[in-house]
Amino acid sequence: MTTTAETATATAVVAFDQVTKSYGNVRAVDGLSLALHPGETVALLGPNGAGKSTTLDLLLGLKHADGGTVSVFGTGPREAIVAGRVGAMLQSGGLMEEVTVAELVRLACDLHPKRFKVQDVMARAGVSQIADRKVNKLSGGQAQRVRFALATAGDSDLIVLDEPTTGMDVSARQAFWATMREQADQGRTVLFATHYLEEADAIADRVLVLHRGRLLADGTAAEIKAKAGARSVRFDLDGAIDEAALGTLPRVTSVDVSGQTVRIQSTDADATVHALYGLGVYPRNLEVAGLGLEQAFVAITEAEEAKQS
Repeated sequence: MTTTAETATATAVVAFDQVTKSYGNVRAVDGLSLALHPGETVALLGPNGAGKSTTLDLLLGLKHADGGTVSVFGTGPREAIVAGRVGAMLQSGGLMEEVTVAELVRLACDLHPKRFKVQDVMARAGVSQIADRKVNKLSGGQAQRVRFALATAGDSDLIVLDEPTTGMDVSARQAFWATMREQADQGRTVLFATHYLEEADAIADRVLVLHRGRLLADGTAAEIKAKAGARSVRFDLDGAIDEAALGTLPRVTSVDVSGQTVRIQSTDADATVHALYGLGVYPRNLEVAGLGLEQAFVAITEAEEAKQS
């Protein structure tokens, strides 16, 4: 009899089931379980050493798990890749030197089981104007766009991106994500790891936060912000500011003073503001708001570090 878990694994684009991977005494992935579904755009976040790169390597069959199972479209990662169902854009490497951009993209198209036309691939990636340039003469941003061309050389159902916009300027990043939205709108699943949390906030349907190889949070950007359980209190003060006194206000987790502007994070903004007036402080331009994704990410990971220390 087929179990519910087996059915979910078979229908998922990607499924990790209690996956572990260690390097010596360091456990990079620690009992990781997750599933990605068709048409999702998913951001993979985590501090350095959280296990993001190892997770992507396991998904792409570049490394083997010590324990647990990794499946991609119900098969092993390498089988899915050979079948042309996965396109990947890695942060570094993967580019042959002393060949032109057009030659490299043409090779990628020729090798893909469900190839696209070379000119279409280059146009989509924004590299048509540098088609005749040697790969070793590219800038960092240009090299990233070429890597994107290689990742989308054929009709893959899953696109995996590791820090895809590193080295790109603002306009190139905007164009890149517009293209990725088109890919998702066509039903493809997009998984990307990034340090640009504003990209995750703006682009991702779903955010996964890794910490020490474990899944710490999983939800929409709004749900991740709510999970942080804190709010931002911002105001201006005249005269000298007693930062130490502000730090003693109830439910305050952090205080930042810049000139006459104070920014406080609090797990109970109402109690904090009430006590603020109790200090005899009269703030101007008082604003209370939810945390941004970056602030929430820091709050969640710092809370986990404090729990484990």
